[in-house]
Amino acid sequence: MESTAEKKRIDQPNVVSHAEWIAARTELLNKEKEFTRLRDEISRQRRELPWERVKKDYVFEGPTGKETLGDLFGGKSQLMIYHFMLGPGWAEGCQSCSFLADHFDGSVAHLAARDTRLVVVSRAPLAEIGRFKMRMGWRFKWVSSFESDFNRDYNVSFTKEETAKGQVYYNYAMQQFPSEEGPGASAFYKDADSNIFHTYSTYGRGLDILVGSYNWLDMAPKGRDEDGLAFSMSWVRHHDKYVDGQLVDPTQIYTQPKSTDEKCCSGEND
Repeated sequence: MESTAEKKRIDQPNVVSHAEWIAARTELLNKEKEFTRLRDEISRQRRELPWERVKKDYVFEGPTGKETLGDLFGGKSQLMIYHFMLGPGWAEGCQSCSFLADHFDGSVAHLAARDTRLVVVSRAPLAEIGRFKMRMGWRFKWVSSFESDFNRDYNVSFTKEETAKGQVYYNYAMQQFPSEEGPGASAFYKDADSNIFHTYSTYGRGLDILVGSYNWLDMAPKGRDEDGLAFSMSWVRHHDKYVDGQLVDPTQIYTQPKSTDEKCCSGEND
C-alpha cells in the first residue's frame, strides 16, 4: 500500500524556453478546440434523439409526502434525475456517488434559471436517505423510490438473483456489476398538457463529465493519478472521511457499502 502522494511521481520534465512552451501549448490548443467542437456536435445529436412517453404513474416519497414524477418538475419543464446508489438498509451511500453529489448544491439555482430542476432519487426509504443527507450536509432535493418500479425501469437497481448470475443489464448491455444499485442520470420533459417524456439516460463513465473535481485534476500535472488502481475511484472517500496521508490499496476493487446490520455487528464506526 502506498499513499496517493507517492503513487505517481512525475518524470523529469522537459523544461524549455517560453517561446518553445507557447508553441507546444498552441499545438495542443488546436486539438482542444477540435475536442470542444466534437463535444458540441455530440450534444446537438443528443438533443435530436427521439423521445419516449412515460406511461407509468411513478410515485416517490419526499420530505412533504408522496410526490409523482410530474411533481418532481417543481413547475419547470425539464427534470434531471441523478440515480444515487443508496439501497435499502445500506449504512451509507456509495462513496463515488457521494463524490459526484458534492457538486450538486451549487448548480441547483443555476439550473432553475434555465427551466430545469435537479432531483436525486434512491431506492432506500426516505428516513435512511435523510440520515445520510444530514451527515453529508447536502441541501438538494432527494426522494425515495422504495415502493416504485422507477429504479428497475431505468436500469439502476438489480435483484440479488441477477447479481448472483454475474450479469445484469446496465449501460445498455449485459455486463458484470459489483452492486445491487448502479449510478446514472436521466432527463425528462413535461409539456403544457403535463405529458412526460424520457429524453436521455446515461450511466458509467457517461457521468464523468458531471464531476467537476475530475475536470480540475485533468488540468493538473499528475492528472487523475489513477493509473495502476484496480478500481479507478478506490482513492475516493466520503468528504468527511479524508485524512492526511491516507493509504490507498491499489488492488482494492469496488465493494457495495455495508448494510446497517453489518456495520452494527462488525463494530465499524467510521
